[in-house]
Amino acid sequence: MADKLVIVESPSKSKTIEQYLGHDYTVKSSKGHVRDLAIKGAGGLGVDVEHDFKPEYEVIPEKKAVVKELYDASRTAKEIYLATDPDREGEAISWHLLSVIDTKNKLVKRVIFNEITKTAILEAFTHPTDIDEHLVSSQETRRIVDRIMGFKLSKLLQSKIKSKSAGRVQSAALKLIVDREKIVEAFVQEEYYEIYAKFPTFTAQLSKLNGKNVKIDNSEAADRAIASFHRTFAVESRDVRRKNIDAKPAFITSTLQQDASNRLGFTSSKTMQIAQRLYEGIELGAESVGLISYMRTDSVRLSAYFVDHASAYIAAAFGKNYLGSFHKADAKSNVQDAHEAIRPTDPARTPESIRTWLSKDEFNLYQMIYARAIASLMKPTVVEVETLLLDAGTGLFKAVSTKQVFDGYLKIYGKFETEADENAGQLPECLPGDTLAPDAVTAKQCFTQPPQRYNEARLIKEMEDVGIGRPSTYAQTISTLKDRKYVTLVEKKFVPTDQGKITIEQLDIYFHDFIGATYTRDMENILDKIALGEAVQLDVIRDFYAFFEPLYENARINMDKLAPRETGEKCPLCGAPMVFRRSRYGEFEGCVDYPKCKYVKPRPQTGEPKEKAEDTHIRCPKCHKGTLVVRVASKGPNKGNKFYACGNFPKCRFVAPFKAVDRPCPRCGKPLVAEEDGTIRCIDAEKCGFVETK
Repeated sequence: MADKLVIVESPSKSKTIEQYLGHDYTVKSSKGHVRDLAIKGAGGLGVDVEHDFKPEYEVIPEKKAVVKELYDASRTAKEIYLATDPDREGEAISWHLLSVIDTKNKLVKRVIFNEITKTAILEAFTHPTDIDEHLVSSQETRRIVDRIMGFKLSKLLQSKIKSKSAGRVQSAALKLIVDREKIVEAFVQEEYYEIYAKFPTFTAQLSKLNGKNVKIDNSEAADRAIASFHRTFAVESRDVRRKNIDAKPAFITSTLQQDASNRLGFTSSKTMQIAQRLYEGIELGAESVGLISYMRTDSVRLSAYFVDHASAYIAAAFGKNYLGSFHKADAKSNVQDAHEAIRPTDPARTPESIRTWLSKDEFNLYQMIYARAIASLMKPTVVEVETLLLDAGTGLFKAVSTKQVFDGYLKIYGKFETEADENAGQLPECLPGDTLAPDAVTAKQCFTQPPQRYNEARLIKEMEDVGIGRPSTYAQTISTLKDRKYVTLVEKKFVPTDQGKITIEQLDIYFHDFIGATYTRDMENILDKIALGEAVQLDVIRDFYAFFEPLYENARINMDKLAPRETGEKCPLCGAPMVFRRSRYGEFEGCVDYPKCKYVKPRPQTGEPKEKAEDTHIRCPKCHKGTLVVRVASKGPNKGNKFYACGNFPKCRFVAPFKAVDRPCPRCGKPLVAEEDGTIRCIDAEKCGFVETK
């Protein structure tokens, strides 16, 4: 065992880093968090509300073996370097590691790097630092607030309306979807008409009618307007000007997820999973290399090192006339701005040059990241915009034509640019006062369209715009809404379920201020202030609890309990109505007077022999005694579907409606399971958050 121990988060990252550091270092992986708030005390919060909200932490049960391995490695080490991710969560993981390893009489340092390349790793180890207590305090505040709010709201909703969970970020996101659905449902379609004049080489659209903006709502009005126009149109003006179109800045987390959704059809979870692999290291022949910088960031900043090397690449590949300047956007006032934008680690490593070593999805995402970062340093695209105004007497027609003069950044980013230019066709050479006769003037019937429901890209953009969550939370928030059956996807757009609607309805009544974007945004800003040392953790938690607890108590007392849906039959034992109920095994029919009457309608007997449960040999993550076995649901809406249950039933009632995967979670080490659509997630995804989408 080497004298120098390095602890990172993921096993794949440890392999990449170890090859750079050499034999003097041993690199181990914590596989994510090793400790979390305990589930004990009043309400199972793991937080002592009566004594300044003191948190109580415990080693995550599934991490005990990992912790032992790290402790044993730390005992023989003389120097320990904590090299977890460069964000609040990574800082907190490093802080928790200090409590489970042997640090006595040892040099313990924090190492931070934004990319996993040999140059960046060696440079980071020459400038080790200490754990940032402010960042840790910010993460701990978030965890405590979200634990109190999440646990209390979830238990309340489970008891009152059978909703599975609620939380500061997920409920605010769900409210966006529900509110949009209300607008869609209330929308009344209206008819309107657009009028076009067609000429031999171009088409002009009516923009003014009798000097006013056009509003034609029926065919008769359209016909009257057309009849009033002159047979020849006079040229009122012809304007030609040049316009520069700047490249967009390099990707941040939210824009990467949006573009990957729009252009590649990736879910946010899939995008982050692929980006994680590109960041941690891809095998390029005999070497493992991190291809992109850290992918959880709010900043469009680029390092001077990258700008210099990328500029040299642009000049060599395209010519100096394509070399622009770095896009300097206004920095956001949050801690994530400490990171760079998402960029390739080496401009010379073009997508095509490494295509052999990448999967199709990895190549497509890397190509998009690469092109966007390089394009951000290139000159603008220059277009010539020609505008022609034609006077038709009672109407003014407008035609606009756009012609590219210099491709600029589109030289590399053209395939990703989907915004269509307005182009009416080839406009004629003419002067004011000239006359043109249209071949035809026609009206086009149109109908107003309702606001679009959110797809993943639009939802993430809206969450970012209004301040709900942070880049690292978007993918998990969306996965939670799907898992809780609060939303469904219709043509890749989110539609709230009845359960999602009633959840927001009740939260809106009793916790209106908490589930709105304003509170979530303000809390994120406060967490940023804690991270900067400008706010005090205890004050923030006290203020939150003083506001939240009275609302919770009012809801606990006054929120109506959702009445179960009747089946139309009577209980054969007591005569009371039979109702539909749900359990973790699916829907069943039982007496409304439960628990006074415990009658449950028997399942229909099929006469088929009971299938023997298949043992997966995966240790149960709940009791750690039994192993998970395959069973088949015999009733309810999931009838016939396989699910996984603890073989120690009924002593342990753990179930998971998934298909097992024969590798551990790379983040926490727990078993992975696969859904019917191929999505792979950690069996304890609620805590861990690991999701891998096809």
